[in-house]
Amino acid sequence: MTPPLLIAAMLLEYPDHELFAATDVLKRAAGELDASAGRRELQTFLDRRGAQTEMEAQEEYVATFDFHRRACLYMSYYRDGDRRQRGATLLGLKRLYREAGFELVHGELPDYLPAVLEFAANAPSQGASVLRRMRPGIEVLRASLHDLDSPYGKVLDAVVKGLPALGAREAAEAALIARHGPPEEEVGLEPFAPPEVMPLGEVRG
Repeated sequence: MTPPLLIAAMLLEYPDHELFAATDVLKRAAGELDASAGRRELQTFLDRRGAQTEMEAQEEYVATFDFHRRACLYMSYYRDGDRRQRGATLLGLKRLYREAGFELVHGELPDYLPAVLEFAANAPSQGASVLRRMRPGIEVLRASLHDLDSPYGKVLDAVVKGLPALGAREAAEAALIARHGPPEEEVGLEPFAPPEVMPLGEVRG
């Protein structure tokens, strides 16, 4: 059975020709999951993708992730912003990946969410600690996608279903980022998502 985090990782990648052609394969893989692992959410997303053309799927991806600062897939940005600390975070992730025998491809940064999810799917023990650290950013991204009425919000719902319940400290950090943006951000920029749309509770089927 394909791990749900791996399916989510693939769906958060740019849908090039090869990935788009794998829609039916991914749909079958999602159908084998338990409901608690995000089966319904992933199937909903994949049903929609199955009704799209390749170009429509690609345009939707670009419109979502390339033009909305609130929908950043580089997870250390939420906690570290563009401060020097982010460089240290990236180096630490690279070291962890290397120690676990996990190699990044295509020159992606180690905090790129699809890479993080793939790592967590293949190295669950080490990946769990990374996901815990990035959980506030994941929640902010999820809220932002729902605020944008993006179908990718369903993919993030599936990711969160496979994670431990959100702790009070993580929820507070996510709410703070949503309200004020990443550290060192200019005052007055649009918030990531209004607090009232932050789905900070545990997702339930």
